[in-house]
Amino acid sequence: MYVVPVALLLVLHMAGTAFADGAHGGHHTPQLLSQPNTQPNTTVTYEGNRVTVTFGPVDLPTGHDGELAASIPKHLFTLPDDMTMVGFHSAVFQKDGTPLPRQYLHHILMINQNKDSAACPGEPLFFAGAGMEMAETRFPAGYGVKLAKGQKLMTIVAFYHGVPPTKDVMASFTMEMAPKGAPVQTLDVYQVGVNVVCFTKFDKRRADETDEGIEIQRGVQVDRAPLKFKMDGCVKFAYPHGHDQALLIALENKTAQRTMLRTVPDVAPDGSFLSFLPHQIYQSPQGFSVNQRDEYEMVMVHHRPLQEPQTNHGMGNYLLYMTAGTCPDTK
Repeated sequence: MYVVPVALLLVLHMAGTAFADGAHGGHHTPQLLSQPNTQPNTTVTYEGNRVTVTFGPVDLPTGHDGELAASIPKHLFTLPDDMTMVGFHSAVFQKDGTPLPRQYLHHILMINQNKDSAACPGEPLFFAGAGMEMAETRFPAGYGVKLAKGQKLMTIVAFYHGVPPTKDVMASFTMEMAPKGAPVQTLDVYQVGVNVVCFTKFDKRRADETDEGIEIQRGVQVDRAPLKFKMDGCVKFAYPHGHDQALLIALENKTAQRTMLRTVPDVAPDGSFLSFLPHQIYQSPQGFSVNQRDEYEMVMVHHRPLQEPQTNHGMGNYLLYMTAGTCPDTK
């Protein structure tokens, strides 16, 4: 095993300016206003067919910074060779290895600055990530997300504001890579959500939406958002993201009157998120088609107990991993 430390970025641009190191395509890259001399380190390690990004340690709670609510500065790294990601998993823990509740983690984002986002024009590609669901992800055999040697990969971590004071908090994100030379069909990555998922559109958020999500009122709350796909694709895997008090996330084709995805989390009696059980995470080598013609809608349902005084914010998102074009033998 060899370890490559990732230096903290000391970029102090104004939010929304183009990244200054030559990222292709004129992307507007997320910016953070950091205090470089007081921040923890991030490391990237390579071991066999695994690439692991480790964040921290950092003492919580800590502030959120920049458009993507980072708890520590964003980090850039490159891969030593062309690789294909075929799965990933994440964890949150203390420096001594003690696991922490999944509610400590708001999100980890993995961004390829050298590839365009199909879902969010003008932005770099968000190709993987995790929130408190921290779902174990494995694409159908023979499919993966290709990452080229030398591409500028950026990673961002955000912890929740409201966690109790906790020392030496860390998180990790591990990418499983295909064996070198293995035949793998390319997956495109497309993000959808009820909450705003494109950071260049954060200024168009609803009045009740913050970087934590959409405010959840007491009782049952249903939120919807219209969706038009910007590419035709065959979805092979759908990674869901949700928060406490979530009851349902769904993707529906309104034109065809068909529910494409219906994801129900496992929750505690008080509504605290526990996990997305494996049978609730869509994966299929056959897949289902989405297209640019039809009208779609994202839906999320929450229940906040009537006696719960603490305001909560919800999200309902999918990262869709799909091949270009329609699925074989489907319309």
